[in-house]
Amino acid sequence: MYFKTIDFARYSSIKIGQAVEVLVLEKGDNIPTDRYLIGGANNLLISPNPPLLMMLGKDFTKINLENKILIIGASMPTGRVVSFARKHNIAGFEFLAKLPGTVGGMLAMNAGVKSYEIFNILDSININGKWIKKDDIKHGYRFAKLNGIALEVKFNIDYGFSQELLNDLVNLRSNQPKEPSAGSAFKNPKNDYAGRLIESVGLKGFRYGNMAFSDIHSNFIVNLGNGEFKEAKYLIDLAKEKVLKRFDILLEEEIKTLAKKD
Repeated sequence: MYFKTIDFARYSSIKIGQAVEVLVLEKGDNIPTDRYLIGGANNLLISPNPPLLMMLGKDFTKINLENKILIIGASMPTGRVVSFARKHNIAGFEFLAKLPGTVGGMLAMNAGVKSYEIFNILDSININGKWIKKDDIKHGYRFAKLNGIALEVKFNIDYGFSQELLNDLVNLRSNQPKEPSAGSAFKNPKNDYAGRLIESVGLKGFRYGNMAFSDIHSNFIVNLGNGEFKEAKYLIDLAKEKVLKRFDILLEEEIKTLAKKD
């Protein structure tokens, strides 16, 4: 293990944060219990006072295919997984296109597009050095209770990569803003859409400082340039307050806010 300084104003997808010293773990290292694991920082909002952080290193960016069993390290970027699947004609990974981040990040939030979710296709996860079957891991819409650090994931594969399906799924995401963001700010409530609720309370395009709810998709908080944590947090809290007051629905954040607990 070793330390690496990461400037989250450049590294995170929302382009907010400061330089933070992050512990990098490689295979064989003891896993600390007092640090928060990050991946590609694509759904993270880093506060000026973040908790202790760690990330997985290059030992966990490997991908191996043998006898229809695919094992992928948790720090593997999703884009490389899609490229591997296309090259080897492997089906089931098309939905990862345009889902930025790492495999570990996908596991932690059971990421997906529409009905396509990563837990639908995996077999088991290596958590803290022990392989656990997916059916023994509590998971659902945009959440997974891993109870540890995902190091690798195993898939039983089928062949037949579909470029047509990939294109269709990418098109579903064509309405997303181009400005820096952390992806969807809130999970969709049951039988409804967070974007619709946010727009209904008049927040579509609403700007606070250098952060705003996108005027393209209301469930995205975008950085218009030099945005700050306090501005993004204000918008998150404002949307929750207004939607709760009007619809009696408490929006649940999909974005992860990292702040040291008092």
